[in-house]
Amino acid sequence: MDKPRRGFWCECWTEDLTDAMRWPALRASFDAYSAPQADRWVAIALRTISPALDPDASDEVWAWLHDGRAETRRALLRLEPATVTVTHLATRITWTIRPVVFLPLAHRQGVQLAPCAYAFKSHAGSSPSDEPD
Repeated sequence: MDKPRRGFWCECWTEDLTDAMRWPALRASFDAYSAPQADRWVAIALRTISPALDPDASDEVWAWLHDGRAETRRALLRLEPATVTVTHLATRITWTIRPVVFLPLAHRQGVQLAPCAYAFKSHAGSSPSDEPD
């Protein structure tokens, strides 16, 4: 990839609803390069976990798969963010999909680095007692 490319950044977060002091936890992330790829990532995750969910959460999952997924796809095609949330017992699971621009990474091969790059001294072999105070 040598030019910026449009896509979608997808994340899955969980939150313990019984512990207000605990932060939500990032469980997975995915870079999608099309709206169908992004909503398919969520759909596969939901189909995978649905047998383990309580009946209410499972109903939420299948409602999104049958009805909500089309609206999610339309939002993504309009380059709008989308969220899918399911609550299982005391855990809220949230998938987020946001439109992004993926930037290419710089490659080091065949490129003259800035002079400061060569001034870097590795401390790989040193121990904490070798460091100056």
